[in-house]
Amino acid sequence: MTHADTTRLNRILWSKQYMEVPQVCVVLSGHTVDEMLKDATLAMAAGADLVEVRLDNLWVKELEIENPEEEADPRRRAKIEVEYEVLPLESIDLDSALSSFKQGIELPVILTCRSQRQGGNYPGDEASRIEVLRTAIESEVSWVDLEVDISVKDRESLMKIAKGKTQVIASHHSEEAPPPAKEIISEIEDYTSHGDMVKICYPISGSEGALRIFEAAWELRDSSIKTSLMGIGSGGDWVRIHAPLLNQNVVYSTMQTGWHLSHSGKINVSDLATAWKLLGYV
Repeated sequence: MTHADTTRLNRILWSKQYMEVPQVCVVLSGHTVDEMLKDATLAMAAGADLVEVRLDNLWVKELEIENPEEEADPRRRAKIEVEYEVLPLESIDLDSALSSFKQGIELPVILTCRSQRQGGNYPGDEASRIEVLRTAIESEVSWVDLEVDISVKDRESLMKIAKGKTQVIASHHSEEAPPPAKEIISEIEDYTSHGDMVKICYPISGSEGALRIFEAAWELRDSSIKTSLMGIGSGGDWVRIHAPLLNQNVVYSTMQTGWHLSHSGKINVSDLATAWKLLGYV
């Protein structure tokens, strides 16, 4: 980070105001119902307020990769890319999975089914994915994640079912670097009618992108719009770490650990709690 970047960030952080602690959501790891239920139990013990179940992850199986050099040099494990096998659509009993999540997770749940075009793992077409989301809402889950690029017709249909029982997150996972803060804010304002909260995630490759997201969150801190902003890449965790100061509504976290988290902009739920204490936010 350059001196100018540090100055800009410090200028914003200097003006502390009254803060409310955001809800912390742990994105559950695993590709089976049992793995996600286990992670949910750990998340609750770690202090999470809610969890996100990525339904699309049920349709992929993580493959084990043998590496004869790994035993000699354990550091090589981090360099191995994980491979997945896509499972047939009919291999997952969605009703049974949703029933297990409803019975086995005590915290409020966000159900998400991310398409491959949005970086997810759902292998079916859009029509079948919409049916997955419809079934998720009909299970009376607390939250459902609906991407902003869902067709108007499908969105209206899903939101009609959700009204009064399931809150809707309008999400956008951009493929482009964050624009200037004013444009981010304008984008968020355009999405307010798409759900109860707007979630936007941008890929970032340096401090400038991270600061743009941070500045947008700062400008929106007194807004009535509920938001969750973040970046993927180094510096993407700035908004998460300072979320109480920025009046973010939900902060996404993980039970995963390791040096790779900071490079990806993610943060472990326990590390997040420690950071908030050290910064005097809680």
